[in-house]
Amino acid sequence: TGSSDPYCIVKIDDEAIIRTATVWKTLSPFWGEEYEVHLQPTFHSISIYVMDEDALSRDDIIGKVCITRDMLEEHPKGYSGWMSLSEVDPNEEVQGEIHLRVEVVGSPGRRLRCAVLEAR
Repeated sequence: TGSSDPYCIVKIDDEAIIRTATVWKTLSPFWGEEYEVHLQPTFHSISIYVMDEDALSRDDIIGKVCITRDMLEEHPKGYSGWMSLSEVDPNEEVQGEIHLRVEVVGSPGRRLRCAVLEAR
């Protein structure tokens, strides 16, 4: 139909932590959702999957971005900007970007503050 019903799943070390709301019938969703979760000191990566909700079959994975612990350490004040989606299935072509704001806050109990803003 030329549109998607996108939502995002945020995973820390492959454990699903957050699911955004679904934005219906669009290729340019706006979420504007912000989350704060406890972050284990031994975490390796944060992955954000952009999904396409499908009522009649399994939801499709549009693409993902992965933010490693090293990447966050390179940006001690956090990262904010557009990130290109990469494929999950090597046989699928992926086009699109997601606008994120991610930072690690607090000490000694570290928390991940993640704002899932929009996609295109």
